[in-house]
Amino acid sequence: MAAAALSVLALAGCIGEDGNDVAKHLRPLSYQTVAELKANDMAVESPLLIRIFKEESELEVWKQTSAGRFKHFKTYEICAWSGELGPKKKEGDRQAPEGFYTVTPAQMNPNSSYHLSFNIGFPNTFDRQLGRTGKHLMVHGACSSAGCYAMTDEVVQEIYGMARESFRGGQRSFQVQALPFRMTPANMAKHADNPNMPFWRNLKEGVDHFEVTGVPPEVGVCDRRYVFGAGSGRDGGSLSICPKIETPEEVRVAVAQKQMKDEMAFQVALADIRARSIGETPPSEGGNYSPIMVAGRMMPAEEQGSTDTPSEAPQQVAMTVETAQDPARAATPEVVPGVTAEPAASATAYAPTEPFASAVTGVWGRIVEMTRGGLRQPTPEAAGTIDPIETGTVPGAAEQAGSPASLASAFASPRLFPEDPFAVFKMFESVDGVSVPADTVSRR
Repeated sequence: MAAAALSVLALAGCIGEDGNDVAKHLRPLSYQTVAELKANDMAVESPLLIRIFKEESELEVWKQTSAGRFKHFKTYEICAWSGELGPKKKEGDRQAPEGFYTVTPAQMNPNSSYHLSFNIGFPNTFDRQLGRTGKHLMVHGACSSAGCYAMTDEVVQEIYGMARESFRGGQRSFQVQALPFRMTPANMAKHADNPNMPFWRNLKEGVDHFEVTGVPPEVGVCDRRYVFGAGSGRDGGSLSICPKIETPEEVRVAVAQKQMKDEMAFQVALADIRARSIGETPPSEGGNYSPIMVAGRMMPAEEQGSTDTPSEAPQQVAMTVETAQDPARAATPEVVPGVTAEPAASATAYAPTEPFASAVTGVWGRIVEMTRGGLRQPTPEAAGTIDPIETGTVPGAAEQAGSPASLASAFASPRLFPEDPFAVFKMFESVDGVSVPADTVSRR
């Protein structure tokens, strides 16, 4: 009799499937989780954002702090995901989606057969423009996946609970950034030959906006591409066709500077990979090759020439390389030979240290020198120690005064286009999906 009564109560939703006296979707967050949120200056009801990294099998929860910016709270292991790196294209392909998605309260499923779940919103406007099909793509429990992102029941319980509390606090929707991997220059170089790279570069634009501003980017879709803006930090953005997205000038400049530095780091990492593929010593290990490929081969540094004057021997200086890693990750200084040291005023920032590469000599050395920020490698174990940059400190861009026809003509000035940080991108062309300096591309 008692067992029958218990069964009736369970069916009525009064008792969870595991005998807990509170329905699973209503269980409060643990005292430990609440304490951790408080220690990170995050209210239980503050807005959240989720980032998914396929290759690393990790799901991150970010929460808004009292300062209004989002900060990494916790990383969870993804128990299972199906398919391979790349977006979902059609129903039945067993691929887990990649892209920028929005989750509303209506997409939360307290009655899931997989403990608890929420629908990430596939297909979104972008997916539909490309004719992609599929439905019921979830983050759920039970550690079993057929196109979804599966967690353990315990983990999805905590994630679901945090989302519930954020909705109770007034957040109308939250953003899910489903990414193929952490979009660092090294990872972008590792997958440079993947046919999905143009799509991934588009995703990285949104990642860059988030990592620069610390708030979810406003997301739109235009001509089968994602477009991104500064975002409001409230609802995780909305998807619309060819939206008018206004971005403050200081944010545009900061994002462009990050992308330029990431491109330099990408080229160095790609040079290592290409050099190894032809049996040469990688630049980061002292090889005499620069990150430039012409006609399918690596160009030796001596064939490129050098912009260093004979009277000024290059010195090894420490450079901090900024990568497409989340702003809560720290960085370690590296050394880039071939870059002339700054005057005494910069001696502290560019103190000599042990060399790690001779990749950026000649043309590339000048480019890296001019960026003044250089390249840095991520340090995952330092997560949570660095907040997003204060974009208000970045000067606004003045009206463009024209761009040079080639890389060589850019070196007359001690900086790359201070009046227009976007002009640097005109100096590159795409060859077989790889960015190379425009004046090294054969015109035959």
